[in-house]
Amino acid sequence: MNHNTNRVRLLAGALALALVAVACGDDDTADQAITVYSGRSEELVGSLITEFQEETGITVEVRYASSTDLAATLREEGSNSPADVFLAQDPASLGTIAEEGLFATLPDDLLAMVPSRFSDSEGRWVGVSGRSRVVVYDSTRISPEDLPATVDGFTDPAWKGRLAIAPSNGSFLAFVAAMILERGEDGTREWLEAIAANQPQTFSSNSPIVAAADEGTVEVGLVNHYYLLGLVADKGSSTARNHFFTEAGPGSLVMPAGAGILASSDSTEAAKRFVEFLLSKEAQEHFATETFEYPLVEGVATDPSLPPLDSLAPPVIDLSDLASVLDRATDLVAEAGLL
Repeated sequence: MNHNTNRVRLLAGALALALVAVACGDDDTADQAITVYSGRSEELVGSLITEFQEETGITVEVRYASSTDLAATLREEGSNSPADVFLAQDPASLGTIAEEGLFATLPDDLLAMVPSRFSDSEGRWVGVSGRSRVVVYDSTRISPEDLPATVDGFTDPAWKGRLAIAPSNGSFLAFVAAMILERGEDGTREWLEAIAANQPQTFSSNSPIVAAADEGTVEVGLVNHYYLLGLVADKGSSTARNHFFTEAGPGSLVMPAGAGILASSDSTEAAKRFVEFLLSKEAQEHFATETFEYPLVEGVATDPSLPPLDSLAPPVIDLSDLASVLDRATDLVAEAGLL
């Protein structure tokens, strides 16, 4: 074996090691482990987390629960929490942890990947996907022209007994919190009391409302947009339809799911790589095609059945402020007799 042959083999070996390093991710993080508290279900993000582990070599321990329950756990654990990342389905839960001072500030380059209106104004969490509030309706009984221009129209006695809501669900409470920020407590109380007087059908969550609209047992309901797309993906078709309000207001609230890195984390680089992965093209496409949400990073297409994100008419509020009025929103819903 001559000298040149040895040199070629050494170079080949070095190249192979470099390729392995690229495949397994950054050498500094490839053998690390992080703990993610996920308010998004395993059904929605489990496969995505598996992809992250395979691509980076970083081990992810996941604790699944509701975003509000995990936020409460994080507040109780404080700086002793084993969590490195909090992945939540709503800005109110993220804001609760931000207000407690438990999040680290995210790097500017990461925050710059998403329009600023979908992230914390102080850079403590970043939106990763978006969901819009809509009216789901039974198209065999209701046409779009029958629907009011805003959610205020549902206070008309003509809608008595015809509207469905999920008053204990986090997305409905976030919608009420947005209404408080937009019109104050008195205006929100007035709307809730008028809705209660119209005796709405109440459900535990959005999914059964959409299923009831599909079955024809509910005429209209206030839900998030993606539940109907999921139902159509499962069944192949539906007579239910989504209606997006075109006038700005809480009925058109666009809520980002998002993520933040805990200030107490000992694995901040690995945690940052996880959040970066959630904003990668493959993850954004997952949100667009598997969970039917709006991707928030430019250049990733939304589901073709959805109106463009920029065409929606959300209320002019700072989503970072939702957490500060969420408890009051719950109180007002209860005082109106809806809980």
